[in-house]
Amino acid sequence: MEELIVNIARSLVDRPEAVRVNTIKGSQISVLELRVAKEDLGKVIGKNGRTAGAIRTLLNAISTKMKRPAMLEIIE
Repeated sequence: MEELIVNIARSLVDRPEAVRVNTIKGSQISVLELRVAKEDLGKVIGKNGRTAGAIRTLLNAISTKMKRPAMLEIIE
């Protein structure tokens, strides 16, 4: 899951070397924290949050299939 988020984010931003994903595993759900360069934040979120919503939808589909719930947090 982490690799998927990294690959998607790197394809969207101007500074792919600044993309970082940190996974925090809880007892019931994993939280993936996505960090990008400040100037690329808008590209990852998208207009009205549509890009971020699409990434979250993909993550939800994969985490459901793996039977390991996960959610995405985009950190400024």
